[in-house]
Amino acid sequence: MRQPTWKISLMGLLLCAAQAWAQSNTVRLVVPFATGGPTDIAARVIAPLLSEAMGKPVIVDNRVGATGAIGAEFVARAPADGQTILFGTSSIMAANPALMPKLSFDPVRDFAPVSLIATIENILVVHPSVPANNVQEFIRYAKDNPGKLFYGSSGIGSTYHLGAEMFAHMTRTQLSHVPYKGQGPAAQDLLAGHLQLMFDAFNSAVPNIKAGRVKALGIASAKRHPELPDLPTISEQGVPGYVTTIWIAFFLPAKTPTAVVEKMNADLKTILQRPDVRERFAKLGMQSASSSTSELDSLLKQELALWSRVVKDGNIKPE
Repeated sequence: MRQPTWKISLMGLLLCAAQAWAQSNTVRLVVPFATGGPTDIAARVIAPLLSEAMGKPVIVDNRVGATGAIGAEFVARAPADGQTILFGTSSIMAANPALMPKLSFDPVRDFAPVSLIATIENILVVHPSVPANNVQEFIRYAKDNPGKLFYGSSGIGSTYHLGAEMFAHMTRTQLSHVPYKGQGPAAQDLLAGHLQLMFDAFNSAVPNIKAGRVKALGIASAKRHPELPDLPTISEQGVPGYVTTIWIAFFLPAKTPTAVVEKMNADLKTILQRPDVRERFAKLGMQSASSSTSELDSLLKQELALWSRVVKDGNIKPE
């Protein structure tokens, strides 16, 4: 039997109200990168587990563009209610602001740090034709060939570029930069012998290292990686303090209530300790890592100062 018109209208209003409530109760995890990459996949590993912990839907919202600035600005301008999260990286929150001080957001003023999520180590790799098997041999070779050794990166101002400039400054060598539209094309040119070296992400470098297509000289982290225990850090090979580890972290809009921030921090700590999460991250070339809110705040400020110094010392200008 056909329902009266007023009942249909009432049901429609109730449905709309329910949908509006559900939407307002949905948490957005903003990823400033395209779908399918390691960072996006890591976010999708965490989202359903965070949803369970928070008792509300958590959706991954990819907002791509302007080297991550679009996604970051969206979160910075969002209500401080704990329902819009930035899946931030060291490049977006520390390297880019150091290179482009007129960004539309301030990484310290506009965000509340929540927790580290993961780290990705960089590895100094060279083409097999380069006559060096460790960092010190490479430094000597570079000093004998100033400006003649070319390295690739995913673009001017990327952490790979700035990390190489930092290495050159610390070792007093002259290396020539070739920027690419992505780390993949740079890696392909290294394999082809068009480049002599690059600082590559762990997940990208390891298959080529194991296949003998490149030589690994050192890892740019504070300690050795468990998957490559025989590969020394660059720091322990005579470049003390050289660390350019990429990190991923959660940030909320500034002025988010402390109780909300601390609850999310506790939820993430539990999630990141799960063996299945650690295993999934390892397959992506990442190491699961959590932190307190204050530790992340300190890390952010330290890296802003670090990359600002590297940009100034290298007289690096944005594209």
